[in-house]
Amino acid sequence: MNKKKSNNLSDLGGFVFSTNSSFKLEKDENQETLATNKQYLEAIFSNKGRAGKTATIISGFIGTEDDLKQLAKLLKTKCGVGGTVKDQEIIIQGNYRDKVMEILKKEGYNVKRVGG
Repeated sequence: MNKKKSNNLSDLGGFVFSTNSSFKLEKDENQETLATNKQYLEAIFSNKGRAGKTATIISGFIGTEDDLKQLAKLLKTKCGVGGTVKDQEIIIQGNYRDKVMEILKKEGYNVKRVGG
């Protein structure tokens, strides 16, 4: 059996191991959601890393995880498709960039089209 040697910390998948028994990971739980007119979001069309399937990615949201999930639910419902929230990004299945941008602008967000 051949084991792959890790050359850097990113090979660990984002985990950090510590032998310090008093170490506590601090999360910024008190992060407030910016007003919609102060949010600058990016709408990206992508098919890389998804076995050729297309996706619309919304990034740049500043706020709580619950507010991000609520926005994702709104977009998925209005487009009638599936999607998810991952790494502070909303991933919508399919090429709905123009429709998503229109919905976000109606909600008061500043949206910028990124890429082709």
